[in-house]
Amino acid sequence: MTETESAGTWAPGTQILWRYRQNAGNRIHICRPVTVVRDTDEVLAVWLAPGTECVRPALADGAPVHHEPLATRYTTARTVVRDPWYGMGVLKLARPGEPWSVWLWWQHGWRFQSWYVNLEEPRVRWDGGIDSEDHFLDIDVYPDRTWRWRDEDEFAQARQDGLMDEAQALRVREAGRAAIESITAWGTPYSDGWEDWRPDPAWPVPPLPEDWDRTATRLTPPASVVSPVPGTSRTSA
Repeated sequence: MTETESAGTWAPGTQILWRYRQNAGNRIHICRPVTVVRDTDEVLAVWLAPGTECVRPALADGAPVHHEPLATRYTTARTVVRDPWYGMGVLKLARPGEPWSVWLWWQHGWRFQSWYVNLEEPRVRWDGGIDSEDHFLDIDVYPDRTWRWRDEDEFAQARQDGLMDEAQALRVREAGRAAIESITAWGTPYSDGWEDWRPDPAWPVPPLPEDWDRTATRLTPPASVVSPVPGTSRTSA
């Protein structure tokens, strides 16, 4: 363990797991090995490299979840499967205590495409990575500063199927409104230049451990959101 890690943060290049629990349950059903880009009091940035072996939920026969009609998507039998991450890699940014993370998508040739705001439970940090719970509702954000909701139909279906109660659904909607306020203000991370960031070519692709769903140890509760100091900016360099 490095000095940085022992102080409660991970050094750049450290390999950790970014995991999500199943909704209305405790089982881990999404696991993505990632490489730490930056870990400070203000942001955890990680790189999900192309071809990384990940774990994702699937239908009982192994088919993708989205092959199931929405009306029965969350009630039909499921399993988990191992799959390589396809396409370009993804840079994930998470600020302490914020109920969402922001992902950056590129097209081939490193042509920047968009940001993706994933509404989720504030992440809990443990020795091997971070754990969260996805909240279905998402937001696409484009370089021209326009945005649009995603997966509102899945959010509604999840509520109908009892995967979140009304109180939690209200909190998710509130988080979505807060995320939109940050988009409208065009502050961090949209103005930080992360779209020009590139991974270290020396970084190996992190392996998926056999015990990817192990019980987290040394849990650290989510910290409070760190607000930027007025009149300052942060860059990704």
